[in-house]
Amino acid sequence: MKIRTADLPGIGKKISFITAAQSMIVLIVHHTGKRELYFFEDADNDEADFSISLTGEETRELGAQLLGAMFQPVDMDKMKMFKNQIMIEWVDVSPASPLVHKTIAESQIRTQTGASIIGIVKGKDVIAVPDINVVIHPGDTLMIVGKRDQMSALEALCRGEETT
Repeated sequence: MKIRTADLPGIGKKISFITAAQSMIVLIVHHTGKRELYFFEDADNDEADFSISLTGEETRELGAQLLGAMFQPVDMDKMKMFKNQIMIEWVDVSPASPLVHKTIAESQIRTQTGASIIGIVKGKDVIAVPDINVVIHPGDTLMIVGKRDQMSALEALCRGEETT
């Protein structure tokens, strides 16, 4: 990326960024604190494709987001490894399940299977990250997370099948 700066007498500073795709982003920082951001699809164009005015606070927040303050992308090799090992599934609880009418704690799901419940749909209600005192009922849909063998064991419990 190429970066150029220029003083704008009586106005402030102009900072131009030429991207790898040969687009251009221009930031004008006024002495008053106002910021104007311009985008040029083609860096050689004289007229911006769009522009936006930002306050100092908005500019700082945008900068923080661009730096990854709230979200950091995951390395794709690590993500592939993670996706091959950890799964998330939805499974319905059968009336024949030994989990029925027990709390999450009483059912000892994690101890028995290694998998965890990370959400429950109870009719029209959704419980995200349920407490261990939530009672499991027939017809509940559990959002579960674990490795493939852990998931299979918990799915079998939800169906009412014997597990080893």
